[in-house]
Amino acid sequence: MQLHISPSLRHVTVLPGKGLKEFIKVKVASRRLSYRMLFYSLLFFTFLLRFVFVLTAVDGIDGENKCSTIGCLGKKLGPRILGRRPESSVPEVIYQTLDEPLGNDELNGRFDIPQTLEEFMIKMKEGRYDAKTFAVKLREMVTLMEQRTRLAKIQEYLYRHVASSSIPKQLHCLDLRLAHEHTNNAAARLQLPSAELVPALVDNSYFHFVLASDNVLAASVVATSLVRNCLRPKKVVIHIITDRKTYYPMQAWFSLHPLLPAVIEVKALHHFDWFTKGKVPVLEAMEKDQKVRSQFRGGSSAIVANTSEKPNVIASKLQALSPKYNSVMNHIRIHLPELYPSLNKVVFLDDDIVVQTDLTPLWDIGMNGKVNGAVETCHGEDKFVMSKRLKSYLNFSHPLISKNFSPDECAWAYGMNIFDLEAWRKTNISNTYHYWVEQNIKSDLSLWQLGTLPPGLIAFHGHVHIIDPFWHMLGLGYQENTNVVDVENAGVIHFNGRAKPWLDIAFPQLRSLWTKYVDFSDKFIKSCHIRA
Repeated sequence: MQLHISPSLRHVTVLPGKGLKEFIKVKVASRRLSYRMLFYSLLFFTFLLRFVFVLTAVDGIDGENKCSTIGCLGKKLGPRILGRRPESSVPEVIYQTLDEPLGNDELNGRFDIPQTLEEFMIKMKEGRYDAKTFAVKLREMVTLMEQRTRLAKIQEYLYRHVASSSIPKQLHCLDLRLAHEHTNNAAARLQLPSAELVPALVDNSYFHFVLASDNVLAASVVATSLVRNCLRPKKVVIHIITDRKTYYPMQAWFSLHPLLPAVIEVKALHHFDWFTKGKVPVLEAMEKDQKVRSQFRGGSSAIVANTSEKPNVIASKLQALSPKYNSVMNHIRIHLPELYPSLNKVVFLDDDIVVQTDLTPLWDIGMNGKVNGAVETCHGEDKFVMSKRLKSYLNFSHPLISKNFSPDECAWAYGMNIFDLEAWRKTNISNTYHYWVEQNIKSDLSLWQLGTLPPGLIAFHGHVHIIDPFWHMLGLGYQENTNVVDVENAGVIHFNGRAKPWLDIAFPQLRSLWTKYVDFSDKFIKSCHIRA
């Protein structure tokens, strides 16, 4: 049979192959477009066959594992598109062997287990083992490495816990020398502030900052960085709250190191009339909380000895034992409206922060009737630090938590907060805080394990105004890989975590941001061997 197409594409003639007179003549004038497309389709498929041939040849050159061509990609994706799975080249016996459980005691006293990947490969090549033996040896080596890694992590967490919970001898020395100076030097016993500046303590035209701390050096860095970076230091009042044992050293330090022209007030808790009258809920809760923790936790030795829990769980339990989390300095912020009944708005600062910008614009932020201005901690480039939601702090397996809150709701941070005390006094926040602290104690700390942030997240629920993250950068006490450029550009940086900047375990690349506000030529600093 012969196919003849006229040059004009107007006629297609089909002739029989044996010379028969019959022929078929098709007139296509009225359907010119369809047969023209047929012709072009034939040409296209001819070209496609050549193209596929070339791809197949190049695919053979690429080998089995590379996919630089469409042909190779089609070969790999084809079975999936057709609903078939490509056959695995790994023997099934390897999967079965690796899935078999391995007891913890099976590796004790074994010296034939490879210690490195290089040693493992040498043994495999020399022994020419079968697939099952290969899997057994691999499982033993990986399991042993996991056990050693877990033990090393737990030891690291324990050492950090001990280092962060103890008072460095240099800071203890500083307290003792300042207390001695307070006794022997009248200049170290000045009234703070002086009599003519006392009216500023209740004047709402000033910018009032509150700092609660029992660490003289840390409080000094916060106050110094705040005043040094302020554009209107004459209008700044810093209210420093401390405990009874630290009051004299704290008063001596700020008497001898005034941050003029700012106004500094130093008061101990027993100086507040409200705190000395009747029962204080936070103190009662702390006493009960301490008893429950000592019975429930069993101490750091019992926590570390637990072999069934993951290292990060052990780390959180060790952190719960830190004295900081049972310190009145950490709980006192919930009583700000009672401590400062004449003030309308304050900014509360933790003692492990450094101020790097002027904070007076915080008073221009509209709170929209909210009580607490804070930075959210569920959005940001650093997913290790800025990924905190309510489920990160609260136990949502407990019905009391799960029926009242949403686990995926964004959390916020303590450390640098704007508190509208006028709006606060119209709410029931403080009572809500104490109610939930009491519930947690009754439930053997099953609602949350540590800190004052969890009850704060509950008490201030619905009363938080989110502010720009520029004002508060967190994680410098536990995120070693913090971007230094981002840190330098933040308004306030927060060394929350164990690696406090005054400890030896602080991250070296971040510590200088704190030490630049310490005068290492000061006689008290030098005499206690506090060095940069």
